[in-house]
Amino acid sequence: MRVFEIASEAVPFAKTGGLADVTGALPEALAGLGCDVSLVMPAYGEVFSKGLTIEPTGIEFEVPIGARAPLARILRCRRPGSRIDVYLVANNELYDRPTLYGGSHDYADNAERYIFFSRAAVELACRLGGRWDILHCHDWQTGLVPAYQKLLYGSHAAVAAARTVMTIHNMAYQGLFWHWDMLLTGLDWRYFNWQQMEFYSQLNLLKTGIVFADAISTVSPTYAREIQSAPGGCGLEGLLSSRSDALTGIVNGIDTVVWDPATDPHIPRPYGSDDVDAGKYAARVALAARLGRAAPDSRPLVAFVGRLVEQKGVELVLEVLGRMAGSGSAHFVILGTGNPEYERQLQRAAATFPGTVDLMVGFDEGLAHLVQAAADITLVPSRFEPCGLTQLYAQRYGSIPVVRATGGLVDTVVDTTPETLRDGTATGFVFEGFDAAGLDAALSRAIEAHADKPLWTRLVRHVMRQDWSWGTSAREYLRLFERTLASAPAPVE
Repeated sequence: MRVFEIASEAVPFAKTGGLADVTGALPEALAGLGCDVSLVMPAYGEVFSKGLTIEPTGIEFEVPIGARAPLARILRCRRPGSRIDVYLVANNELYDRPTLYGGSHDYADNAERYIFFSRAAVELACRLGGRWDILHCHDWQTGLVPAYQKLLYGSHAAVAAARTVMTIHNMAYQGLFWHWDMLLTGLDWRYFNWQQMEFYSQLNLLKTGIVFADAISTVSPTYAREIQSAPGGCGLEGLLSSRSDALTGIVNGIDTVVWDPATDPHIPRPYGSDDVDAGKYAARVALAARLGRAAPDSRPLVAFVGRLVEQKGVELVLEVLGRMAGSGSAHFVILGTGNPEYERQLQRAAATFPGTVDLMVGFDEGLAHLVQAAADITLVPSRFEPCGLTQLYAQRYGSIPVVRATGGLVDTVVDTTPETLRDGTATGFVFEGFDAAGLDAALSRAIEAHADKPLWTRLVRHVMRQDWSWGTSAREYLRLFERTLASAPAPVE
């Protein structure tokens, strides 16, 4: 099967979030299953700072964007040891910028940047030779690809028989733009209607992808159900419900080579499930040094690693710090960056409870590994979570996750109860409602369990043996691709 992965970011080339982790790992896993896979993404400025060998392909073409036709130059590279050709769509005017999408505010021309990229990706697929089976699109930045394939490139042999699969990584980001940006797409205005590309008088690129794709996937089965009703669907729940027969949820995998406590270069003492205590103690010594402490704290270490934004439940963490930090029952470490107001409130909490609450503002991949290795408990109290990777990394490193029952957190964490302990399925602590009382109760249960050394050791060893590798997820994607190829393409009206 020949698969063209189309994404706006991918590890190790450029990254802002979990999307890049998926698009960096999934192509490799599909190739391992026998697929012929290539990946295309924009040639951002930061791609050239990674020390990778990047070569010109000699492929150049103009891409009509409204009244303009900017030039797309196609470059190619591979990361070391990879079997995957990665094609880079280069245009310095559009992509040679300090960040991928903008800083505190999105770039004003993001519509043009990703309309250009989507059309360039389909054009490239036509120029690379051979026939593609699957065009796999990721998030709103590639939402026009299914429409272009059906409406403008249906007679091109390379893509005419291909099926398009649209993967939604987060419904909250839809690519909403001014209605006049429809002119940039080169598509007929008749498609700008409430059933296809229009959303409350705006151009909606994610909606476009959902409407025109032959199959739709998202990153967990529970999230696939949640987005078919409000508020999970973020206004598109009716459309998603109408396409429920084409919608599948597949849990993300993690890179079990990069995230492996037995070989991790970011931690001082590699460890496995049989010597986890020694490995965690060494990590806690190293983390204490990073925090300016002479020795690690003897209390349970509770960590929060992630973006400091509303989705991640930071307000609940703040409330629980106010409730629990004064009791001295645990040591809290928060690593992340995001909303300045959340950062200020967390700084106040750290100042109020010195030695009990430690805050590290910013993000450092190596430090994230060290915190997970040192932690006993990891908090993931998300308001919503399409899949979530933090709880999977935590399990891999023997840090027991405390999660809210939403999205992929439901699909990857089994609540610890007397019943799940007896049958050996417990992998964390789960609370239902989005409230501090629920998080407080779940965290209190975890801390109480931590005091029972035999129980905790059994739980930690069990979670470390969970298989969240990409091999399992890739097989699910391959089955989805096979089903989609065997089905008739989505009709165009």
